[in-house]
Order: sequence, then structure tokens, then C-alpha cells
Amino acid sequence: MKKRNLFNKWKNSLLVLMVLILMTALSGSTVLAQTAIKNVVLVHGAFADGSGWKGVYEILVKKGYHVVVLQEPMTSLEDDVKNLRHELDRLDGPCILVGHSYGGAVITEGGNHPKVAGLVYVAAFQPDKGESDLTLFQSAPVLPENAILPPDDAGVVYIDRARYRASFCADVPKEQAELMADSQGQFAGKAFATPITDPSWRHLPVYACIATEDKMINPVIQYRIYKRSNSKVTEIKGSHCIFMSQPQAVTAWIIKAATELSAKN
Repeated sequence: MKKRNLFNKWKNSLLVLMVLILMTALSGSTVLAQTAIKNVVLVHGAFADGSGWKGVYEILVKKGYHVVVLQEPMTSLEDDVKNLRHELDRLDGPCILVGHSYGGAVITEGGNHPKVAGLVYVAAFQPDKGESDLTLFQSAPVLPENAILPPDDAGVVYIDRARYRASFCADVPKEQAELMADSQGQFAGKAFATPITDPSWRHLPVYACIATEDKMINPVIQYRIYKRSNSKVTEIKGSHCIFMSQPQAVTAWIIKAATELSAKN
């Protein structure tokens, strides 16, 4: 009888211990899920480089995020996607992948990766399968301020320096815009016309920031493509470079994506 009572006490104690361990594990998993996404990858577009993300980068880092600012070569869409996936491979956990302008094509083609939890398009192209940035660009009237020049003999595309600010970043300080105009980089025009093979936005949660005064990508295009993808959209009054002129508003949308998707992990 005593042995049976001792066995029952032991069994009950073991059961209680198992329940406590399970509750602790579940509690820990909940906390982990709520803070899981702490990586953000920022992808710049054409006619600029990664330094334009400085304001967004600084806010995210202060909030505790690990941020990678991609510096893609802009020699082809394939090269840029390869560059992106290399950085994604190096991450220690899930990330929010953010693209601006042409960078939208890069994250659309390169975002099918196990480390990517969600996408944020910032005044960015969002092509579907078989579409390119050029397909979308030609789907609405080109605004008169747009100053993209035809490709040169090497196939490189630039923005007319004299009209760079009005075309690209009207709400960025003049001195900063002049530096940007003189450091556009060499964007291969063929990247603009390369079709997407498997759009990541068809497989992942999508968020988007519409630049309502954009002169590079007609806002009509932005509204249409983000509606097509069922993106969660915020409107930001500003130029094509809202990530530079209004980093707080853009960062808030990135953090919203990270927070909401962490809760779902």
C-alpha cells in the first residue's frame, strides 16, 4: 500500500513537473515569436546608392534592429539578385526585405528565400511574372518632370543632371541632391527590362509606401500594382525619395511589418 502511495505521489509530481516545463516552453516560444523578426535588409534602386537609407537605418538600429544595407552592382537584375541572396544567406534569422524603386524588382525576384518573412515596397516597382519594370513604367503616362535619359553607347542609363532633383528627389536639400546627381552610379538599362520569373509577393505578406508626389514612378502605377498584390498600403506625401525626406514615416511602416509578422510566426 505504501509503495502504491509513493508511486502515485511520484507520478503526480512528475506530471506537475512536465506541465510546468511545457508551460515554460510555450511561454518562451510566445516571447520568441513576438520578437523574432529583428533583421531588416534595405535595397536601393537605380540612380542612387545605399547611403540614401541613412535616416531609415539610424532609426531602425536605435530600435534594436539588425540592418543590412545592400550595395547591389546594378549590372543586371540577375547580378543584383545574386548579391541580395548572398546577404540573406548570412542572416541569423528571419528578415523584412525592403526595396525602393528598381529595388522593388530585386526583392520581387530575390525575395523567395527562407529568411524572408515579408516585403516592403517603398515607391517601388512590383512586377508580376513575365513583367519588367519597363512594362509597368510604360503602363501610365510619363510625368513631365521625369528626366531619365536614353541608354548611352554602353547601355548605361542616367538621369539628366540638370533636372535630377526635380525628377528624383524634389524634397531633398539642394546640396544633397547635387551630390546624388554626381554619384548616380552606372545602372545597366537591361536590368530595367528583365522580366520577373517568380514574384515573391505572390508568396509572402506585402506592405507598401506610396509616394503621392512621385515624378519617377507615376503614383497611378503604384496604386494599381499595390492593389493587385493586396499590399497593406500607407500614403506618404513626398517625392520618389520619401525614404530620404521622410525616414520616420517609412521606418514606421517597416516596423509595422516586422511587428505584425513577428506575432504570426
